[in-house]
Amino acid sequence: MTLPADTVSLLLATWLWPFLRVAALLTSAPLLGATYVNRRVRLALAFALALVLTPLVEAPAVSPFSLAGLLLGVEQVVVGLLMGFAAHLMLLVFDLAGQLVSQTMGLGFAAMVDPASGAQVPAVSQLYLILTSLVFVTLDGHLLLVQVLARSFEVLPLGASVDPGAFRELAMRAGWVLGAGALIALPSVTAMLLVNLAFGIMTRTAPQLNLFAVGFPITLIMGFVVILLSLPGVLSQVEATTTEVLSWALELVGGGG
Repeated sequence: MTLPADTVSLLLATWLWPFLRVAALLTSAPLLGATYVNRRVRLALAFALALVLTPLVEAPAVSPFSLAGLLLGVEQVVVGLLMGFAAHLMLLVFDLAGQLVSQTMGLGFAAMVDPASGAQVPAVSQLYLILTSLVFVTLDGHLLLVQVLARSFEVLPLGASVDPGAFRELAMRAGWVLGAGALIALPSVTAMLLVNLAFGIMTRTAPQLNLFAVGFPITLIMGFVVILLSLPGVLSQVEATTTEVLSWALELVGGGG
């Protein structure tokens, strides 16, 4: 049995368009888009998800070898990257919170390589990122991300254009990242501010005291105590932040609330 070339290209396109959106999202999504995830594993996962989603998606009759097919493919990649970056903002929030806490407790110099991004981050930020990743998986955040991906084909069908304002909204979310990160770090920063204020009073009352030799170890110890006491509040923020970024990722491509 032989099939015409046009029929083969249309059958290929039926799977190709969902695959491009899925692969782009997995490239920029939290955890799944990390550098420690093997590219072959990510590609196989994208291939499997595209096969599952293909029967549920109404693909336009556009040949992948035409100019219109090229533009449609680029658009699917853009949609997937937008959604993945929007979900990735969750990790940036806790990374920023860890950096703020590190600076106030004098631990900003203790940096290590983040295996997810390959960048140098403070040790406290790495602690927050590890805890956030574990809670994200525990809350089935990766499954919710797949659910949001499947819903995106309903709110933005194949062939529909992305609103250009989505790029501006993504840039404006940088302010939300700063505010959310500062809010998470606020209890620790406030406590360390009181500790530093106490050392300032000690310096004024006892100038002969070697503040660096005495104050620095105490500041570190108090910082670790404050981090330990504030961890339940930080972990409770993971669920709220995850829900917000996933719902916003869907809104970004034209969905509702």
